[in-house]
Amino acid sequence: MCTVTDHLWHCYQQTQFLLTQTFSSSLSFAIITAHNPRGQSLTASQNRLLDKQLQQHIIRLQRPYRALIGSSVDRTYMEKSWAIPIDKASAIELARQFNQNAIYYIHKGELQLVPCLLPYGEVDLGDFSARVSIVSELPDFYS
Repeated sequence: MCTVTDHLWHCYQQTQFLLTQTFSSSLSFAIITAHNPRGQSLTASQNRLLDKQLQQHIIRLQRPYRALIGSSVDRTYMEKSWAIPIDKASAIELARQFNQNAIYYIHKGELQLVPCLLPYGEVDLGDFSARVSIVSELPDFYS
């Protein structure tokens, strides 16, 4: 029997990323969102508030960071996310503070789906650049 959690985990494995510029393949970083904690859909204003809280937390880390969008393949579903060059354990801890089911971690250009609150193992998803689309600007879906 396929549960809602199983469905979410499968969807996470299909995610594509919208960026305004590429990342160096030598950079290790996490992709974290604050949207829809525990996979529960929130309103745009609730997600915007959580996103601002996450951004403030990232600023306090005193690390460079960059906004990006995690998207379904058909782009009907999108979540604003942040790329942060931190180690995997710290990224998991941060995601748990924002009640996130999972994060993405990129090391040497390879993409991993890493569970934070879900009972699954890490999944290697292959070359990160194969899932990236470069856009001139990120969509504003809070409007």
